[in-house]
Amino acid sequence: MSIKPTVQIGAEILETVCEPLENISSPETAALVADLVDTMRSEGLVGLAAPQLGYNARVFVMELRPSEKTGRTEASELYVCINPEIIERSSETVCDWEGCGSIARGTLFGRPIRNKEVELRYWDQDGRECQTVFDGLLSRVAQHENDHLDGIVFLARMEDPTDLYDIAEYRRIRLAEASA
Repeated sequence: MSIKPTVQIGAEILETVCEPLENISSPETAALVADLVDTMRSEGLVGLAAPQLGYNARVFVMELRPSEKTGRTEASELYVCINPEIIERSSETVCDWEGCGSIARGTLFGRPIRNKEVELRYWDQDGRECQTVFDGLLSRVAQHENDHLDGIVFLARMEDPTDLYDIAEYRRIRLAEASA
């Protein structure tokens, strides 16, 4: 549909617990999903939630794609998650890198603590109920985007929310970690 500007931290919608969608297969839902996918891809993000475009709706999309910006090489299918619910979390946690399109337009990175694995129940864009176990980066993205639907930004998951790095320093650190 169209590429929209991402809402930035401090906006009330990013602190709002979003409402479930009643009509999953409506043209309005299809348009919202298209806007989320187009904007996510255009901005080079791996996920995007409805409140990041100013919508009070429990919807997010995620898709891993190789990125020169971050050095990521993983790829995945596109997931459209409508009215998602995390139904199980692994007890094991990990602390790894994240950025956010709503925090300095995705140019700041930190290391929040997340569950290593999550099981998510959601409806896809065709109205089918799905239940998927995500691990690795997709687990992290699913938790990050689901947090947006509950009014939480990733800074709240960090032990020290001031421990942030700009994209150049993030790349330097990632490169050093990869070669160690």
